[in-house]
Amino acid sequence: MDYKNLLVETKDNIAIVTLNRPDKLNALNFDTFAELKHLFLKLQKDDNVYVVIVTGAGEKAFVAGADISELTKQDCLSGKQFAETGQEVFNLIENLGKPVIAAVNGFALGGGCELTLACYIRLASERAKFGQPEVNLGIIPGYGGTQRLANIINPGRAAEYILTADMMNAEEALRIGLVSKVFTPEELLPKAKEMAMKIATKGQISVRLALQAIQKTNELTEKEGQAYEAALFGVCCGTDDFKEGTTAFLEKRKPEFKNK
Repeated sequence: MDYKNLLVETKDNIAIVTLNRPDKLNALNFDTFAELKHLFLKLQKDDNVYVVIVTGAGEKAFVAGADISELTKQDCLSGKQFAETGQEVFNLIENLGKPVIAAVNGFALGGGCELTLACYIRLASERAKFGQPEVNLGIIPGYGGTQRLANIINPGRAAEYILTADMMNAEEALRIGLVSKVFTPEELLPKAKEMAMKIATKGQISVRLALQAIQKTNELTEKEGQAYEAALFGVCCGTDDFKEGTTAFLEKRKPEFKNK
């Protein structure tokens, strides 16, 4: 499939996905969602891709939101389907089974903020701005934003930002835990690649199982989560990577993981 609204670069087991509608501030439309779904299903099955980075084209925006020209055409039924389309794609990204890093280079508003929230590692440029301004349009976040934002920064703060439609800058996003690191615009993508490369050098079975355990924290009680963690720990102990990692440690050398 040839992508009209996405750029994809794969190198050194890392895929960089760039939302590429800079004239529309990378706004999400139906075509873009269809392309994202196709691409991430492909990346999910690609054993040569260990980590994915998502960013936006241009200097102004990561993703400035949904395409308003499509949004205005929705009624009660189609609006529900409109939201479900975005939720399906962002759920795919969140549950890809591989680390997805958001490199937020500018405005991440509405659907753009929700895309950021669907990525488990979130990095930002000093120019980044985050917000859920949907109530300004008489709607609410529809791509999982009410749920993920409340889980990440707590329900009270999520309510404040969603109900006031206030934007937050990168410094505030870092302070409240929406992002984990902030870089200069020039540093952002190189630093995201550096982090992705570090993850790509690890045993990928353990990386994916660790991510799987982390993702269960909102679904299980602490006791259930610990039982799940122990089960996955046992799976790791039965792999060739475990034998290589422990042997390399004792021999004081770098491990050579085969992901088996």
